[in-house]
Amino acid sequence: MARGVRVKVWGDYALFSRPELKTERYSYDVITPSAAIGILESVYWHPGLRWIVDRIYVIKPIQFISIKRNEVKSKISAANVLSAYNGKKKDLYISSKADIVQRSSVILKDVEYIIEAHFEMTENANASDNPGKFKDIIMRRLQRGECFQAPYLGCREFPAHFSICGEEKIVTAYDNVEERDMGLMLWGMDYTKLPDIQPRFFRAVMHRGVIDLTNCEVIQ
Repeated sequence: MARGVRVKVWGDYALFSRPELKTERYSYDVITPSAAIGILESVYWHPGLRWIVDRIYVIKPIQFISIKRNEVKSKISAANVLSAYNGKKKDLYISSKADIVQRSSVILKDVEYIIEAHFEMTENANASDNPGKFKDIIMRRLQRGECFQAPYLGCREFPAHFSICGEEKIVTAYDNVEERDMGLMLWGMDYTKLPDIQPRFFRAVMHRGVIDLTNCEVIQ
C-alpha cells in the first residue's frame, strides 16, 4: 500500500491496562490499537493525517509477570490551578509522602509486535500536503530512528524500541495456533461528544498470531 507501513516494536516490559480494573493494574494479552497508534504518532504526527492500524502481529510469546509499583493516588486539582492563575493563593503540589501508594500490577514481559498500518489524509491538510510527501517523511524518520517523543508500551516507564519491518514473510509466535479468542479489548476513546468521553471496544481474536482489525466490529 502506498500509504502503508510495517513497524517492528519491542521492549522488556509492557502494560496495556484493562479499564474495568480501577485500582490494581492488569494488562491485556497484547498491545491495543490505541497504544499502537500512540507509538506511530510518537514517530510522526501531523494534523493532516490520521493513523489507522490494520493488523497486529504477535512475534514473541505472551508472558505475564507480577510486580509492585509505586504510584501517586492524587493529582493536582484543575480548579486550584485556575484559581492560582487568577491570583488566589493555592497549593500547586502533591505530597508524595502522603499520596504515594504501592499497588500490584500484572504486566507483560519481553514483548515484540509488528504493527501494520496506513494513514488517511484529513481536512486539516495544507495545500502542499500529499500522501507521497507524508510517506517519504515517515519512512525517513523510521530509518533514522527519529521520534517526536519517546514511544512507550502502555506506560511511560516501559519504553518501546522501533524500526522498519523489512521482512516479506512474518513469522509469529503462534503460527501453529489456528485461533485464540482474547475477549473484549479496548479499541480507543471516543472524543466526538466532548466532554462526554466514552471507551470503545472490539472482540480481539488472534488467528495464527495475527489480529486483523480491518473488518472488526467496534462497540461502545
